[in-house]
Amino acid sequence: MSKPTAAILLTVLTSLSICARAEEWRKTYSISAKPDIHVDANDADIRIYTADRKDVEALVSTSGYKIGASGVSISDRQSGDKLDINIHVPSFHLFSFGIHKSVHVELNIPRAADLDIHSGDGKITAENLNGKVTLRSGDGDIQVTSAKGVFNIETGDGRVQCQHIEGDLRAETEDGGVRIDGVFNALDLHTGDGSIDAEARAGSKMVSGWSLRSGDGSVTLRLPDGFAADLDVHTGDGHITMDFPVTIEGGAALKQNAIHGKMNGGGQSLEIKTADGNITVRRD
Repeated sequence: MSKPTAAILLTVLTSLSICARAEEWRKTYSISAKPDIHVDANDADIRIYTADRKDVEALVSTSGYKIGASGVSISDRQSGDKLDINIHVPSFHLFSFGIHKSVHVELNIPRAADLDIHSGDGKITAENLNGKVTLRSGDGDIQVTSAKGVFNIETGDGRVQCQHIEGDLRAETEDGGVRIDGVFNALDLHTGDGSIDAEARAGSKMVSGWSLRSGDGSVTLRLPDGFAADLDVHTGDGHITMDFPVTIEGGAALKQNAIHGKMNGGGQSLEIKTADGNITVRRD
């Protein structure tokens, strides 16, 4: 190898080594009451932790990116208990050479907080939340564990998994499965392509109509004994299995792929529909 070639190679390898280094940005915000936190990232995995604390700590860590004007840019603004953090990952890099690049955001917040979190491309994970929560990802799984409040969850391409939830839940994915369990007052689940597996535990009650819809996939719903609802159940290509007694409206015959009737005397509307897949409603 010639000396000029070796020098060029050394320069490239040194540059790659510098680019591959991890960098961190960390900041703590004082909060007097319940925080209202907005985070907008165009490309990052986001993880949210809660604890008995009176402040909010944000940590942005990168691999393969520099933090600053020429790399990942971070801006923040605080007005009282309202906090806005914007993280922008550059979309074009000339010298990538297969280096793994990633951006991770970690939020450490009080247990009671209102959240509006968005990632253009990344996974969102949260636990022990208590508040009004919106989680959105353009492309990534969303997982929430042990949480109370009102939840609005959306992903363009990914799975939604919500365990031990208490309150109102709206969850939507264009391509992925939905798996949830908890004690619900309001429930609205939709997947464009994937199955739905939902469990409403004892104590769940319908303060308004519930809806579970899949464009292509099976739907399974487990309900507590004695749960009452007006049923609107339909599958385009599949069969329906019911563990509950149903009174068919107007004395019409029970169809294999559609049920319109009252379960346990009727109540709020329970809509369950899939274009292609089986529907199962089980007694828990």
